[in-house]
Amino acid sequence: MPLPKAPAKKADRVETSALSQTLKPSKRSNPAPTAKVLPLKTLSAPEVQMPAVSSSLAERVQPVLTNKPRAKPRARSAEKPKLFVLDTNVLMHDPMSLFRFDEHDVFLPMMTLEELDGHKKGMSEVARNVRQVSRELDVLAASMESQTLEEMSKGLPLDHTGHKEATGRLYFQTQVLSTQLPAALPQGKADNQILAVVQALKEMHAGRDVVLVSKDINMRIKARALGLAAEDYRNDKALEDSDLLYSGVQQLPPDFWERHGKTMESWSAGGLTHYRISGPLVPSLLVNEMVYSEAPGEAPLHARVAEITGKSAVLRCLRDYTNPKHGVWGITARNREQNFALNLLMDPEVDLVTLTGSAGTGKTLLALAAGLSQVLDDRRYSEIIVTRVTVPVGEDIGFLPGTEEEKMGPWMGALDDNLEVLTKGEGASGEWGRAATQDLMRSKVRIKSLNFMRGRTFLNKYVIIDEAQNLTPKQMKTLLTRAGPGTKMVCLGNLAQIDTPYLTEGSSGLTFCVDRFKGWAHNGHIMLARGERSRLADFASEVL
Repeated sequence: MPLPKAPAKKADRVETSALSQTLKPSKRSNPAPTAKVLPLKTLSAPEVQMPAVSSSLAERVQPVLTNKPRAKPRARSAEKPKLFVLDTNVLMHDPMSLFRFDEHDVFLPMMTLEELDGHKKGMSEVARNVRQVSRELDVLAASMESQTLEEMSKGLPLDHTGHKEATGRLYFQTQVLSTQLPAALPQGKADNQILAVVQALKEMHAGRDVVLVSKDINMRIKARALGLAAEDYRNDKALEDSDLLYSGVQQLPPDFWERHGKTMESWSAGGLTHYRISGPLVPSLLVNEMVYSEAPGEAPLHARVAEITGKSAVLRCLRDYTNPKHGVWGITARNREQNFALNLLMDPEVDLVTLTGSAGTGKTLLALAAGLSQVLDDRRYSEIIVTRVTVPVGEDIGFLPGTEEEKMGPWMGALDDNLEVLTKGEGASGEWGRAATQDLMRSKVRIKSLNFMRGRTFLNKYVIIDEAQNLTPKQMKTLLTRAGPGTKMVCLGNLAQIDTPYLTEGSSGLTFCVDRFKGWAHNGHIMLARGERSRLADFASEVL
């Protein structure tokens, strides 16, 4: 880019004599007069009087006062807020979904309110969510001043109840919206009536995006077939892709010792070796994350990140549970990930352990063996509490007779199978010895139902939550907040086997728990990758 031409004429300089009148101090014989406060309207630019200066200075100062550019106002977004029409299942799934759309507006068809009214009774999680939605809607509707139809049609501010992140408005269907849908669609069905409302809103607001939000896949397919915009409710998803889920394990790079060995410190404490490292690997580490290095020709390193302080981290070597001398209730780790899991399960400083993996990786067996060892041998916990979600894989078999534990018996087949494996190690004591051991183990294992967990507090318990992938984030929060002093919670699940409707790998309560608790000093997570059940089970999990 060429430089501009040099100026041909020098700039004028203001002479000192021109400022003599303003710089000359005046004698203060009389007190200064009190200034009068004028209204803002009288302080316009033409009426402001300047002190007397010379004509040459006034000519230079005047353009600066009159031509000063004003600050530009902040540019507002040119896009109009979207109008999201909520399906009933969205409100049933997340009662706070009304306040999750930021600056956009929310529209509730009358059929959605009718379906909510039909599901408000009962003690299920859906019924509780519906009642909470009804309370939120009642508070928003009570914020109107005149309680008229005209005010209702203008929309209700969603931030009235304290949700400042929701700056949009809530609209109810206050009139009949008629539109032409294909004659093949039954007009009396609730889903089709909601689609008709979306179609009518699209015609009324031609320059605005009208989007249907539904958890029902078929509902979204029908909407797109009719040319309507439809989306899934994604606010409850902890991750968009399950492959991005935190695994709890990180392999050290091949040049780890070369890049971190110069400033490394090592010491022994509690029978375990510790390393303090500082280098480019530290920012990528999390507390209680497992790291390993298995380079050929070198001694393997299996360690856990015990502490992160600034730019340095402390790695603590693990106890080798693959050695039969360190077996947990007769169970030894068969692979690297199982060894990592047992180190977390046997650590009293870790209050929450989450184990994920496919079928046959040993999640329940490891958790139960660690629990029995710490309850019966170490006396660290008073008893084991096992619970799970009662979602059937096939058809429901109906009501079950008996007490709470007897009703939960058919759901706890996995517990019985693992207890049988753990009692086989007592073969030298004979049949009577095995029976006595099994009775002792069962006396310390309690089976509880999720339906009666609200309001309880577990003191000094070892709690196993099996099949945690079928829990919603709200149910997971309800269970984890039951933990009292001295309680350890263990969540087990396989994200590939979700049986709860409207739950996906990204919105499961187990995914929610793993993602939110990673990096906490009293939490640990391991993704078990290798199946150890049988060669048939391993091959079936791969090809089926």
